[in-house]
Amino acid sequence: MNITRQLDVSSSGKPHRAERRGSELIGNDGVRTQFQRQDRIAEMVLQQPFVAAKDLAEGFGVSLMTIHRDLDELEARGVLRKVRGGATPQPSSLFESNVRYRLTLAGEEKQALARAALPLIEPGQAVLIDESTTGLALARLLPERAPLTVITNSLSVMQELRSARDIKLIVLGGDYWPRHEAFCGLACEAAVSALRADVLFMSTTAISAGVAYQPDQDMAIAKRAMIAAAARRVLLVDHTKFGRVALHRLAPLTDFDLVMTDAGIDDAGLRQLREADVPFEVVASG
Repeated sequence: MNITRQLDVSSSGKPHRAERRGSELIGNDGVRTQFQRQDRIAEMVLQQPFVAAKDLAEGFGVSLMTIHRDLDELEARGVLRKVRGGATPQPSSLFESNVRYRLTLAGEEKQALARAALPLIEPGQAVLIDESTTGLALARLLPERAPLTVITNSLSVMQELRSARDIKLIVLGGDYWPRHEAFCGLACEAAVSALRADVLFMSTTAISAGVAYQPDQDMAIAKRAMIAAAARRVLLVDHTKFGRVALHRLAPLTDFDLVMTDAGIDDAGLRQLREADVPFEVVASG
């Protein structure tokens, strides 16, 4: 395996030597917490069809037994499927709420939806954006419509806009969920309820029989509060969300003033939208 050396800086500010093995940087003290290692393993498995356990052990500088314990835990959490010699991706309804996994899905479609949604925003408005990765794609375009007030429960949106000129940023608090990189729950619900937005842009995990669903109850609570807090509500959903279900009912599509989806939607998805009798727009990708 090709190993190059580079100079890194320790937490004390003093330089120390580190090794880069593959794509992994391992300090010369060999310290890496179990959580950090498992988080990186999850990312690596999602990026390729198969990851060998022996390569993970070598890359992280730990024993094969340690890697097998990591894979067992990640499999129990629904992140991956442990197979002979390594692991393959196994996205479950739970792990689909993981923001890093969601960022790997339907990227072109999300960009198209964000660009199509941007003209719906007028300078000076208060814009409410949820924790969805489609919302993050829209947030990256918002400086084009400044000045704006942006309200969000998403840490990623906050980081994206924290230095943007002429954007007043209001971050909703609550219980922080690292898996979502967002705030949710009852405290977030209370924070949203105290505000009023001109327009909401939201996405969801699944749409079935004219109803939007979410895998997590606390996030569904926060999203329902956002729906109630906005004068206009826009649902941004790529075609992969149709015909799927998740555990918690979020809202009927009729709670939204507009549903925007991409051109990949099939006839069954279009039929859902027509039967729901909700205004919708199909956006061309690319």
